[in-house]
Amino acid sequence: MKALQTHPILIVVLAQLFGTSLWFSPNSAAASLMAQWGLSAAELGQLTSATQIGFIVGTLMLATTGLADRFAASRICALSCLAGALFNALFALTATGLEHGLVWRFLVGVTLAGIYPLGMKLIISWSRHNTGATLGLLVAMLTLGSALPHGVRAAGIGWDWESVVLTSSALAIAAGALVYLLGDGPHLPKAAPRTVRWGSALKVFLDPKFRASASGYFGHMWELYAFWTLLPFLVIEVVYAATGAYNTTVSSAATFVLMGVTGAIGAVIAGHLSQRHGSPKVAALALMTSGLMCLLYPLVPVGLWPLQVLVLVVWGLTVVSDSAQFSATSAKVCPPHLVGGALAIQNSIGFLISTVSIMLVMALYESVGSAVVWYLLPGPLLGLFLFKRLLLDRSMVGCDA
Repeated sequence: MKALQTHPILIVVLAQLFGTSLWFSPNSAAASLMAQWGLSAAELGQLTSATQIGFIVGTLMLATTGLADRFAASRICALSCLAGALFNALFALTATGLEHGLVWRFLVGVTLAGIYPLGMKLIISWSRHNTGATLGLLVAMLTLGSALPHGVRAAGIGWDWESVVLTSSALAIAAGALVYLLGDGPHLPKAAPRTVRWGSALKVFLDPKFRASASGYFGHMWELYAFWTLLPFLVIEVVYAATGAYNTTVSSAATFVLMGVTGAIGAVIAGHLSQRHGSPKVAALALMTSGLMCLLYPLVPVGLWPLQVLVLVVWGLTVVSDSAQFSATSAKVCPPHLVGGALAIQNSIGFLISTVSIMLVMALYESVGSAVVWYLLPGPLLGLFLFKRLLLDRSMVGCDA
């Protein structure tokens, strides 16, 4: 245990990488799963949305009951990793169609509520300063973890979708063991049970600064997960335009790079920039840039696939890099003893929003094509408009949150 505590930030972000691999494990083998179960793109979107809905339910439970701030974040996170690994494995081993699959993916989503928001609280507890930078590392691992099954799919040539999903379960078990052995850090006060009651975290929305930060996050969430869900389909189109053939291995590898590698790099860069320019400015710049890529992508002619790749790279770099900075800003303006619950409720609302955008774009993709990404534009636009309060607040801009 002492050896783990020598590098606690590394342990937390590594556990986040492994634990969040549960999130998009079915999407990484979308073609195989769709063929075996006879699913349409819209029905695959329902599987993703079931995970999102489960996450919403889980975060609401953590936030409204005060569990996120009553008990050690490391214990909740470790238990969630183990439960998520079990439900994910049952999805691979027992589900035979969409109806059964929806149940297991919902339950995986519930457990992810104890992995991601509690992972944020855990890393804050081990980080005395530079919250924006450390949360940037955490989100980088979330991004890599979410994309990891695509990498597994690309590396395991010939693997069926069940093997890819089960690999995610094995990684989540390792994540739970790491977090359990590490424990909580010393830099976040533990709330007394009597101070955290049902609904305590909801009171943070009475603060206009928290509302502004959360609103920016909500706009970001309208775009992020719908883009990630669409990305494998967009990549298949680009690979076909470039090679004249449908190559699942190349498409999986390209999706992993565009979603995971570029997203992780963007999150780390944003974290470092926040130390100099402040989390609010960095979050706003990233949201504005990803929104611009969302606008431009359908305007690029199909034959200009190198330009399509460039837009996707910039989009992948920026679409998730604002996430940690919005969360760091929210954590700064929130009472320390309510950080766990406040971030959980912010995540819950954000993922509810993402569920709507995922179902919308996946239902329209087959008829609209890549132009469906324009339905994601209202997120960045509205998020920036509502977030401007903090950009004008001198106490927030120019310092790391």
